[in-house]
Amino acid sequence: MSGSNSSAPGSGAAPDSLLSFTVHSLPSPALSDTARRTAVGRWKMAAVLAVCAAPVVASYFTYFVIKPEGRSNYAELITPPRDLPPRLPLTALSGERVEAASLRGQWLLVVVADAACDAGCEKHLYLQRQLRETLGGEKDRLDKVWFVTDGGTPRPEVIGAISQGQPATVLRVPRDELAQWLAPAHGHALADHFYIVDPMGRWMMRAPAAVDPARLKRDLEKLLRASASWDRPGR
Repeated sequence: MSGSNSSAPGSGAAPDSLLSFTVHSLPSPALSDTARRTAVGRWKMAAVLAVCAAPVVASYFTYFVIKPEGRSNYAELITPPRDLPPRLPLTALSGERVEAASLRGQWLLVVVADAACDAGCEKHLYLQRQLRETLGGEKDRLDKVWFVTDGGTPRPEVIGAISQGQPATVLRVPRDELAQWLAPAHGHALADHFYIVDPMGRWMMRAPAAVDPARLKRDLEKLLRASASWDRPGR
């Protein structure tokens, strides 16, 4: 009979059951589309991360470009560079709390000294101002910072002197806390050196204690020249 041949012998399965099994064994178009979108999304995320990482890569490239010349570098290269502690307790002279992250975005030439500012401190602050001014058109990419490591108040004449041209950023920070980031050379104190910090907040160079301004200026010029493709003035 024609009806008896409508299914495989002995299977006892209805035609609808076979049809249903076949359909459900095929790939789902919805799942394929989801996988495609996931892959595209991952590529986009990778591209975004690559763009965000570009300044960091450029910064390290700067160090490696300078390092071959570094046999004649005057200041000591800090390897690896030390990141600015995000919780470094900074306050303005007025007592207002200052976020450490606000220091990022510029090259920094840093002086460390107590508020009393002895003759060595005054010399460093004077040289800090002169070094920045001699950079000419590049000087707006470098900020002057004085970390005051006690609770005293700097003399008005000192503040007046460092406010000529571009005012220095003067911030109080406990010496012990600052020592978790910046460090002097063996046998010296924090106040004996200039410290150079890159725009991402990483301490990366330390000038010798008995500083030669002309040689330190050449180091600053090298840094600014090597980073000119990615660093811009202003935070």
